[in-house]
Amino acid sequence: MKSLKAQTDAKIEMGRKANPDFMNGVDEEIQRAKALQQGSEALKVGEKAPAFVLPGPKGERVSMLDLLEQGPLIVTFYRGGWCPYCNLQLNALQARLDDFHALGAKLVAISPQVPDNSLSENEIRGMDFYVLSDQDAKVAAQYGVAWEVPAFLRDHMRVDRELDLEVINNGNGKILPIPATFIVGKDGVVSWRFVDVDYRTRAEPEEMIDALKMLLM
Repeated sequence: MKSLKAQTDAKIEMGRKANPDFMNGVDEEIQRAKALQQGSEALKVGEKAPAFVLPGPKGERVSMLDLLEQGPLIVTFYRGGWCPYCNLQLNALQARLDDFHALGAKLVAISPQVPDNSLSENEIRGMDFYVLSDQDAKVAAQYGVAWEVPAFLRDHMRVDRELDLEVINNGNGKILPIPATFIVGKDGVVSWRFVDVDYRTRAEPEEMIDALKMLLM
């Protein structure tokens, strides 16, 4: 099976061939975001992770503290079901769920999308992890990974992809999470993290497995 990086690199290359001007524009926006150190306020290893209670696909309320009673958590923030890089990531995580569970960990995936709209019914049934809705990006902000999306990218989503973030995110048309992943121990403390404002770059599931093994030592 290809690594997640190999899959995202292939997606990037396809994008460069299909729309080089857009991808060059993305490169410029990401460089600008990194120059401004966006994402530098993200929760650090050793810090207490803010607790949250968020709705799931059917509107049920899911509590982080309740889940932590059962074991460590992998908390990953993603942009939404419309994002091809996010879908590659979620599928890669789904493929390693048995490994996560064998180490006592559960996976929580959080996006700003409204419940019942993050994934299709078939996708929801096929994924054995929590898909939660942070519509106003308040939890993302608490974790230091809320990002005001540049107008260039918002225009692309609205014009080229016909995506209305205000509708998708129930009024939130500008703020998306920086794709980031945190491993939170049963004590509520962050033991590992991956944060990169370049939304095309994601943590490998294998890295999370190694971090969980270290946590259990």
